[in-house]
Amino acid sequence: MAIDPGEMRARLLELRAELESVAKTGADSAAVVELDQSKIGRLSRMDAMQGQAMAQASRQRREQTLRQIAAALQRIDDDEYGVCAVCDEPINPKRLLFDPTVLLCIGCASKAEK
Repeated sequence: MAIDPGEMRARLLELRAELESVAKTGADSAAVVELDQSKIGRLSRMDAMQGQAMAQASRQRREQTLRQIAAALQRIDDDEYGVCAVCDEPINPKRLLFDPTVLLCIGCASKAEK
């Protein structure tokens, strides 16, 4: 089973569009929490601060994934997509279907985790 770069480009672009859409709708959640005690109670502020922290973490993960998508699209343009960045061997197509932004074959990824 070979990977079609055009199909992978379409998947990556679709994933990027989804993440950008989520980023637009989630921007309000990461806004600075108002600390004026006369406006909201202590527990409400704590909930708001926790929600803000979670929204910021989600934003950071989205931004990281968007950078990975951009890098994968560049590898497609450079005709290097599907090749391990460490050993230059082909990455298993099933691995790329699972995560189209993956850089390493399973062997090199396993070594990197250790």
